[in-house]
Formats: sequence, C-alpha cells, structure tokens
Amino acid sequence: MGQKTVVVTGSTGFLGSHLVEKLLENSYKVNALARDADKASGLKGRVNKLLIGDISDRKIMDELCAGADYVIHTVSNFRTASGPPESYKHINVDGTKVTFDSARDAGVKRYIQCSTIGVHGDVKTTPANEETEFAPGDLYQETKLESENYVRSNIGKSDMEVVIVRPTSMYGPGDMRMLKMFKMLKKKTFFKVGPCKENFHAVYIDDIVNGFLKVLETPGIDGETFIIGGNSYLPLDEYIDVVAKAVGAPPPSLRFPYGLFHTAAVLCEKIFVPLGMEPPLHVRRVRFFRNNRAFDISKAKKMLGYEPKVELEEGMKRTAQWYQENGYL
Repeated sequence: MGQKTVVVTGSTGFLGSHLVEKLLENSYKVNALARDADKASGLKGRVNKLLIGDISDRKIMDELCAGADYVIHTVSNFRTASGPPESYKHINVDGTKVTFDSARDAGVKRYIQCSTIGVHGDVKTTPANEETEFAPGDLYQETKLESENYVRSNIGKSDMEVVIVRPTSMYGPGDMRMLKMFKMLKKKTFFKVGPCKENFHAVYIDDIVNGFLKVLETPGIDGETFIIGGNSYLPLDEYIDVVAKAVGAPPPSLRFPYGLFHTAAVLCEKIFVPLGMEPPLHVRRVRFFRNNRAFDISKAKKMLGYEPKVELEEGMKRTAQWYQENGYL
C-alpha cells in the first residue's frame, strides 16, 4: 500500500506542529502549509512537501492536496481585539472552503475539520455533547461555526469522507497562549474574577494529537463529529489553583467582582480598537472567568477508542517545566 500522505494546514501552530511530529513519528508522509517561512524552516527536508502561503489561495491548496490521502485542517484565525474583523471570515470561512474544495477535487479519502467547543458558547447544561445547541459568543466562534456548517453541508456529496473534531481547551509544551497566566501566577500577581464556579475542560496536547490520529485511522466514521478532551473537568477556581501549584506558587488570594471587570473590558475595547491598538483588557479574556465549559467525551471513547492519558496536574507540571527550560518563566 505504501506510505499514506497527510496534509496539515497550520503546520507551525500549536496543534499543527505537534500533529506533524506525531505523523512523521508514525511513518506518514506530510504535506505542510505554513504562512511564515522562518517558523517553518525546521520542517525543510523532513516533510514530503512544504508550501508557504495563504490558506485561501486555491492554487497553493491544490498543489498541497495533490496525491494526498488525508487532510487535517487546523488553520484558525488568532483572536485579537484590534485585528480586522474581515480576517476572521477570510481565514476561518474562506480558508476552510478553499481547503475543503481542493481536498475533494484532489480525491482525498478523508477530510478532518478542526473546529472548537466554542461553537457551543457558554454551556447552560453540563456536561454538553456533540448535539448540544450552538451558541457562539463572538466573531471567532461565529466564523468557526460557519466554516463547520460549510463542511457539514457537503457530507455525502462526494466520495471524500468528512469528520469534524471539536477539541476542548488545549494546553502543553509549546502553547504560548497560557504563558501570561503562568507568569502572573508565578509572580503572585494573578487574581480571580467573580466566583469562578463555572467548569473548565482542558486537554493535554499529546492526548488531543492522539485523538486526531484515531480520527485519521478509524474506519466507518464518515459524517461524524467528535468532542475530544481530557478525562475530566473541574470548576475554574480549582483549575487556576492547579496551575499555581505547577509553578510553585500559592493559590491566588485576590478576587474582584466580575461585573466591574466586564464593564472595564467593554470600555477598553471601545477606546483602543478604533485606534488599531490591542486593549489592555479584552472582553473575551474576562469571559474566561464566566463561561461554563464541561463536555462529555464518551462518544470519542466509544467510537474511536480514544483514551486520554495525561491528567491535569501532570500536564501542567510538564507545561511549566517547558516554559522554564525555554526561558519563559
């Protein structure tokens, strides 16, 4: 049969880079797409094909997908308050349409769309599952849902199999999004906003990557959607304390009213965003303390044989150690 070829979009991102390494380790050929040539320099000579360009460039995507067996589409717009709103649609929606269409026309066997649990918004009843109603809370989540809907609308219309994955909150070595929280906890400057009783559901990077490999290799799952996360979720209050312990700091003792910070964030965005500047306080960051995120991963366990291995305390220790070894903490 020969080696199978997997296209990975977003190959230098947090998830994409770990996926590439795991696929190479498992003897797959990888066709990688990246936007930044410098970030992708480490892939030269190691992947089957490396292309630098925009996700919505049909010519590039056609070349990337030619001869491929699978596509894992991980490209996503990085959320910034001051970023142009049209970039969300360009990357999340247009980029998905081009990637999907190129994969289909190239005769790819299976297309895997990396979505987000954010399409469910602030979950009212937990644990939520794949059938829980959609309730996106911002432009990022809205465009991720739009891209997911496009993919879903094409299920069964060609020979290409389609699977959608909604990861819970990913973390681990290489994740720079959580660095600020780790730094503040270590310096004892982090504080809690509101009661923090809402649930938070995390997944260690090795587990989510193994989940994607299960999606890649499991037969008979065409048209399915899977939520893939860690074994358990816990109140945000306890989650923050676990991270504090990982950096050797005491649990944060300061706590401020949620309403105060939400109002301040709204005002910051109204002032800074029109000036093209990143506000010091984001509404979405404040919502981190209020959104309820807890999910049932039993479908992935049953149909994929998915079993997360790394519990939160161990995963946070590994993450903190990586930050320290790389001079970030």
